[in-house]
Amino acid sequence: MTEAELSLFLEASVRLGIPLALAALGETISERSGVINIGLEGSIIAGALGGALGALAFGSAGLGVLTGAAAGMLVAAVFAAFAVGLGADQIITGTAVTLGGLGMTGAVYQARFGATGTELSLPTLQALPLPFLERIPLVGSALFAQAPTAYVAYVLAPMLWYWLFRTPAGLELRAVGEAPDAAKAAGVRVRRVRFLATLVGGVLAGVAGAHLALAHAGTFAENMSAGKGFIAIAVVVLGRWNPLLVLGAALFFGAASALQFFLQALGFDLPYQLFLALPYLLTLAALGGWVGRARAPAALAIPWESE
Repeated sequence: MTEAELSLFLEASVRLGIPLALAALGETISERSGVINIGLEGSIIAGALGGALGALAFGSAGLGVLTGAAAGMLVAAVFAAFAVGLGADQIITGTAVTLGGLGMTGAVYQARFGATGTELSLPTLQALPLPFLERIPLVGSALFAQAPTAYVAYVLAPMLWYWLFRTPAGLELRAVGEAPDAAKAAGVRVRRVRFLATLVGGVLAGVAGAHLALAHAGTFAENMSAGKGFIAIAVVVLGRWNPLLVLGAALFFGAASALQFFLQALGFDLPYQLFLALPYLLTLAALGGWVGRARAPAALAIPWESE
Protein backbone atom coordinates (compact mmCIF):
# COMPACT_ATOMS: atom_id res chain seq x y z
CA MET A 1 0.00 0.00 0.00
CA THR A 2 1.51 3.33 -1.08
CA GLU A 3 1.39 6.44 1.09
CA ALA A 4 -1.35 7.91 -1.11
CA GLU A 5 -3.43 4.74 -0.83
CA LEU A 6 -2.93 4.64 2.92
CA SER A 7 -4.04 8.26 3.19
CA LEU A 8 -7.20 7.53 1.20
CA PHE A 9 -7.84 4.47 3.37
CA LEU A 10 -7.57 6.55 6.55
CA GLU A 11 -9.86 9.24 5.14
CA ALA A 12 -12.47 6.61 4.31
CA SER A 13 -12.08 5.06 7.77
CA VAL A 14 -12.85 8.34 9.50
CA ARG A 15 -15.68 9.19 7.12
CA LEU A 16 -17.36 5.83 7.74
CA GLY A 17 -16.68 5.89 11.47
CA ILE A 18 -18.04 9.34 12.33
CA PRO A 19 -21.80 8.54 12.17
CA LEU A 20 -21.16 5.48 14.33
CA ALA A 21 -19.16 7.60 16.77
CA LEU A 22 -21.92 10.19 17.13
CA ALA A 23 -24.63 7.60 17.70
CA ALA A 24 -22.45 5.50 20.02
CA LEU A 25 -21.44 8.47 22.19
CA GLY A 26 -25.11 9.23 22.78
CA GLU A 27 -25.85 5.58 23.48
CA THR A 28 -22.98 5.53 25.99
CA ILE A 29 -24.76 8.18 28.06
CA SER A 30 -28.04 6.28 27.79
CA GLU A 31 -26.52 2.94 28.79
CA ARG A 32 -24.57 4.48 31.65
CA SER A 33 -27.97 5.44 33.09
CA GLY A 34 -29.19 1.85 32.77
CA VAL A 35 -31.17 2.22 29.52
CA ILE A 36 -30.20 0.26 26.41
CA ASN A 37 -31.94 1.95 23.49
CA ILE A 38 -32.43 -0.73 20.85
CA GLY A 39 -34.53 1.90 19.08
CA LEU A 40 -31.35 3.79 18.18
CA GLU A 41 -31.77 2.70 14.56
CA GLY A 42 -35.14 4.46 14.48
CA SER A 43 -33.56 7.71 15.72
CA ILE A 44 -30.81 7.49 13.10
CA ILE A 45 -33.18 7.01 10.16
CA ALA A 46 -35.49 9.72 11.52
CA GLY A 47 -32.48 12.02 11.80
CA ALA A 48 -31.53 11.27 8.20
CA LEU A 49 -35.00 12.11 6.90
CA GLY A 50 -35.37 15.08 9.23
CA GLY A 51 -31.99 16.39 8.13
CA ALA A 52 -32.90 16.00 4.46
CA LEU A 53 -36.29 17.69 4.83
CA GLY A 54 -34.84 20.45 6.99
CA ALA A 55 -32.03 21.15 4.55
CA LEU A 56 -34.54 21.33 1.69
CA ALA A 57 -36.93 23.57 3.63
CA PHE A 58 -34.32 26.02 4.95
CA GLY A 59 -31.75 25.70 2.18
CA SER A 60 -29.05 25.11 4.79
CA ALA A 61 -27.23 21.90 5.72
CA GLY A 62 -26.49 23.31 9.18
CA LEU A 63 -30.18 23.82 9.92
CA GLY A 64 -30.78 20.39 8.44
CA VAL A 65 -28.52 18.90 11.11
CA LEU A 66 -30.59 20.66 13.79
CA THR A 67 -33.87 19.32 12.39
CA GLY A 68 -32.28 15.87 12.19
CA ALA A 69 -31.29 16.14 15.87
CA ALA A 70 -34.87 17.12 16.75
CA ALA A 71 -36.26 14.16 14.80
CA GLY A 72 -33.90 11.76 16.54
CA MET A 73 -34.86 13.17 19.93
CA LEU A 74 -38.57 12.78 19.14
CA VAL A 75 -38.15 9.08 18.38
CA ALA A 76 -36.08 8.63 21.56
CA ALA A 77 -38.81 10.39 23.55
CA VAL A 78 -41.35 7.81 22.35
CA PHE A 79 -39.01 5.02 23.45
CA ALA A 80 -38.34 6.69 26.82
CA ALA A 81 -42.04 7.24 27.49
CA PHE A 82 -42.63 3.49 27.41
CA ALA A 83 -39.30 2.06 28.59
CA VAL A 84 -38.57 4.62 31.32
CA GLY A 85 -41.94 6.16 32.11
CA LEU A 86 -44.00 2.96 32.06
CA GLY A 87 -41.23 0.47 32.83
CA ALA A 88 -41.81 -1.56 29.65
CA ASP A 89 -39.23 -4.08 28.50
CA GLN A 90 -36.44 -2.08 26.87
CA ILE A 91 -35.56 -4.66 24.22
CA ILE A 92 -39.12 -5.16 23.02
CA THR A 93 -39.88 -1.44 23.13
CA GLY A 94 -36.69 -0.58 21.26
CA THR A 95 -37.40 -3.17 18.59
CA ALA A 96 -40.88 -1.74 18.09
CA VAL A 97 -39.51 1.81 17.90
CA THR A 98 -36.93 0.76 15.32
CA LEU A 99 -39.51 -0.95 13.12
CA GLY A 100 -41.86 2.00 13.54
CA GLY A 101 -39.12 4.49 12.68
CA LEU A 102 -38.14 2.62 9.53
CA GLY A 103 -41.77 2.32 8.44
CA MET A 104 -42.72 5.90 9.29
CA THR A 105 -39.76 7.46 7.50
CA GLY A 106 -40.52 5.35 4.42
CA ALA A 107 -44.15 6.46 4.48
CA VAL A 108 -43.25 10.15 4.92
CA TYR A 109 -40.64 9.95 2.17
CA GLN A 110 -43.10 8.39 -0.28
CA ALA A 111 -45.84 10.85 0.68
CA ARG A 112 -43.49 13.77 0.07
CA PHE A 113 -41.68 12.53 -3.04
CA GLY A 114 -44.01 9.96 -4.59
CA ALA A 115 -44.61 6.22 -4.33
CA THR A 116 -41.36 5.38 -6.08
CA GLY A 117 -39.36 8.16 -4.44
CA THR A 118 -37.06 10.51 -6.27
CA GLU A 119 -33.42 11.44 -6.37
CA LEU A 120 -32.89 14.28 -3.89
CA SER A 121 -30.37 17.03 -4.37
CA LEU A 122 -29.61 18.39 -0.91
CA PRO A 123 -27.47 21.20 0.46
CA THR A 124 -24.53 19.27 1.84
CA LEU A 125 -22.06 19.63 4.68
CA GLN A 126 -18.80 20.46 2.96
CA ALA A 127 -15.43 19.39 4.34
CA LEU A 128 -13.94 22.03 6.64
CA PRO A 129 -10.15 21.65 6.63
CA LEU A 130 -8.48 22.92 9.81
CA PRO A 131 -5.47 25.15 9.08
CA PHE A 132 -2.10 23.63 9.91
CA LEU A 133 -3.62 20.45 11.33
CA GLU A 134 -4.66 19.18 7.90
CA ARG A 135 -1.00 19.36 6.85
CA ILE A 136 0.12 16.75 9.36
CA PRO A 137 1.68 13.95 7.31
CA LEU A 138 -0.53 10.96 6.57
CA VAL A 139 -3.25 11.55 9.20
CA GLY A 140 -3.83 15.28 8.71
CA SER A 141 -6.22 15.06 5.78
CA ALA A 142 -7.94 12.01 7.27
CA LEU A 143 -8.72 13.60 10.63
CA PHE A 144 -8.80 17.32 9.97
CA ALA A 145 -10.37 17.74 6.52
CA GLN A 146 -13.78 16.36 7.42
CA ALA A 147 -17.32 17.70 7.74
CA PRO A 148 -18.03 19.85 10.84
CA THR A 149 -19.96 16.99 12.45
CA ALA A 150 -16.71 15.02 12.64
CA TYR A 151 -15.20 17.72 14.83
CA VAL A 152 -18.28 17.55 17.03
CA ALA A 153 -17.43 13.89 17.71
CA TYR A 154 -13.77 14.72 18.39
CA VAL A 155 -14.67 17.39 20.95
CA LEU A 156 -17.63 15.57 22.45
CA ALA A 157 -15.73 12.40 23.41
CA PRO A 158 -13.32 14.04 25.89
CA MET A 159 -16.06 16.36 27.17
CA LEU A 160 -18.36 13.44 27.92
CA TRP A 161 -15.50 11.53 29.54
CA TYR A 162 -14.78 14.46 31.86
CA TRP A 163 -18.48 14.94 32.63
CA LEU A 164 -19.06 11.24 33.37
CA PHE A 165 -16.02 10.65 35.58
CA ARG A 166 -15.14 14.04 37.03
CA THR A 167 -18.42 15.81 37.85
CA PRO A 168 -21.20 15.24 40.41
CA ALA A 169 -23.82 15.07 37.66
CA GLY A 170 -21.83 12.33 35.92
CA LEU A 171 -21.55 10.44 39.20
CA GLU A 172 -25.34 10.63 39.60
CA LEU A 173 -25.84 9.25 36.10
CA ARG A 174 -23.49 6.34 36.74
CA ALA A 175 -25.11 5.67 40.09
CA VAL A 176 -28.51 5.42 38.42
CA GLY A 177 -27.10 2.85 36.00
CA GLU A 178 -25.42 0.82 38.74
CA ALA A 179 -27.79 0.96 41.72
CA PRO A 180 -30.95 2.98 41.09
CA ASP A 181 -32.44 2.23 44.52
CA ALA A 182 -29.32 3.53 46.24
CA ALA A 183 -29.28 6.55 43.94
CA LYS A 184 -32.89 7.31 44.87
CA ALA A 185 -32.05 7.02 48.56
CA ALA A 186 -29.33 9.63 47.98
CA GLY A 187 -31.89 12.01 46.49
CA VAL A 188 -31.35 11.36 42.77
CA ARG A 189 -34.48 11.44 40.57
CA VAL A 190 -33.89 8.17 38.77
CA ARG A 191 -36.57 8.36 36.08
CA ARG A 192 -35.72 11.97 35.26
CA VAL A 193 -32.02 11.12 34.82
CA ARG A 194 -32.80 8.12 32.65
CA PHE A 195 -35.31 10.04 30.53
CA LEU A 196 -32.88 12.90 29.88
CA ALA A 197 -30.01 10.49 29.15
CA THR A 198 -32.19 8.70 26.58
CA LEU A 199 -33.09 12.02 24.95
CA VAL A 200 -29.40 12.93 24.69
CA GLY A 201 -28.78 9.61 22.98
CA GLY A 202 -31.62 10.35 20.55
CA VAL A 203 -30.26 13.80 19.74
CA LEU A 204 -26.81 12.44 18.86
CA ALA A 205 -28.34 9.57 16.88
CA GLY A 206 -30.35 12.17 14.95
CA VAL A 207 -27.15 14.11 14.24
CA ALA A 208 -25.56 10.86 13.05
CA GLY A 209 -28.49 10.32 10.67
CA ALA A 210 -28.29 13.88 9.40
CA HIS A 211 -24.57 13.36 8.82
CA LEU A 212 -25.37 10.29 6.72
CA ALA A 213 -27.79 12.26 4.54
CA LEU A 214 -25.97 15.60 4.32
CA ALA A 215 -22.27 14.77 4.57
CA HIS A 216 -21.94 11.13 3.57
CA ALA A 217 -24.55 10.43 0.87
CA GLY A 218 -25.82 13.87 -0.14
CA THR A 219 -29.33 12.43 -0.42
CA PHE A 220 -31.91 10.39 1.47
CA ALA A 221 -32.95 6.83 0.70
CA GLU A 222 -35.27 4.51 2.56
CA ASN A 223 -33.50 2.29 5.09
CA MET A 224 -30.23 4.14 4.51
CA SER A 225 -29.30 3.68 8.17
CA ALA A 226 -28.52 0.05 7.18
CA GLY A 227 -28.25 -1.31 10.72
CA LYS A 228 -25.94 1.42 12.01
CA GLY A 229 -27.98 1.76 15.18
CA PHE A 230 -27.28 -1.85 16.12
CA ILE A 231 -23.64 -1.48 15.15
CA ALA A 232 -23.38 1.63 17.36
CA ILE A 233 -24.64 -0.41 20.32
CA ALA A 234 -21.88 -2.95 19.65
CA VAL A 235 -19.39 -0.06 19.43
CA VAL A 236 -20.43 1.05 22.94
CA VAL A 237 -19.66 -2.42 24.27
CA LEU A 238 -16.39 -2.52 22.35
CA GLY A 239 -15.51 0.87 23.87
CA ARG A 240 -16.32 -0.41 27.38
CA TRP A 241 -18.82 2.40 28.06
CA ASN A 242 -15.96 4.94 28.05
CA PRO A 243 -16.50 7.87 25.63
CA LEU A 244 -12.83 8.07 24.61
CA LEU A 245 -12.62 4.36 23.90
CA VAL A 246 -16.00 4.46 22.16
CA LEU A 247 -14.67 7.07 19.71
CA GLY A 248 -11.68 4.82 19.01
CA ALA A 249 -13.94 1.78 18.59
CA ALA A 250 -16.12 3.64 16.10
CA LEU A 251 -13.07 4.60 14.04
CA PHE A 252 -11.92 0.97 14.22
CA PHE A 253 -15.21 -0.18 12.74
CA GLY A 254 -14.94 2.57 10.12
CA ALA A 255 -11.49 1.22 9.23
CA ALA A 256 -12.88 -2.31 8.96
CA SER A 257 -15.57 -1.06 6.59
CA ALA A 258 -13.02 0.89 4.55
CA LEU A 259 -10.80 -2.21 4.37
CA GLN A 260 -13.71 -4.07 2.82
CA PHE A 261 -13.86 -1.59 -0.08
CA PHE A 262 -10.07 -1.47 -0.39
CA LEU A 263 -9.77 -5.26 -0.72
CA GLN A 264 -12.56 -5.34 -3.30
CA ALA A 265 -10.78 -2.61 -5.29
CA LEU A 266 -7.61 -4.72 -5.32
CA GLY A 267 -9.54 -7.37 -7.23
CA PHE A 268 -9.26 -10.36 -4.89
CA ASP A 269 -11.05 -13.32 -6.44
CA LEU A 270 -13.28 -14.03 -3.44
CA PRO A 271 -17.07 -13.93 -2.94
CA TYR A 272 -18.15 -10.34 -2.34
CA GLN A 273 -20.25 -11.51 0.64
CA LEU A 274 -17.01 -12.26 2.46
CA PHE A 275 -15.91 -8.64 2.05
CA LEU A 276 -19.30 -7.42 3.27
CA ALA A 277 -18.99 -9.60 6.37
CA LEU A 278 -15.41 -8.51 7.12
CA PRO A 279 -16.23 -5.49 9.35
CA TYR A 280 -18.59 -7.57 11.45
CA LEU A 281 -16.14 -10.45 11.75
CA LEU A 282 -13.38 -8.10 12.89
CA THR A 283 -15.73 -6.48 15.40
CA LEU A 284 -16.78 -9.87 16.80
CA ALA A 285 -13.13 -10.82 17.13
CA ALA A 286 -12.39 -7.57 18.96
CA LEU A 287 -15.40 -8.00 21.23
CA GLY A 288 -14.38 -11.55 22.06
CA GLY A 289 -10.83 -10.58 22.97
CA TRP A 290 -11.43 -7.24 24.65
CA VAL A 291 -14.84 -6.92 26.26
CA GLY A 292 -14.42 -9.94 28.50
CA ARG A 293 -12.49 -7.69 30.87
CA ALA A 294 -15.22 -5.02 30.89
CA ARG A 295 -18.38 -4.89 32.98
CA ALA A 296 -21.65 -3.36 31.85
CA PRO A 297 -23.62 -1.08 34.18
CA ALA A 298 -25.24 -3.38 36.71
CA ALA A 299 -28.79 -2.11 36.13
CA LEU A 300 -28.56 -2.00 32.34
CA ALA A 301 -31.85 -2.99 30.64
CA ILE A 302 -33.51 -3.68 34.02
CA PRO A 303 -36.78 -1.71 34.42
CA TRP A 304 -36.91 0.37 37.60
CA GLU A 305 -40.28 0.09 39.24
CA SER A 306 -39.77 1.87 42.56
CA GLU A 307 -41.79 4.98 43.22
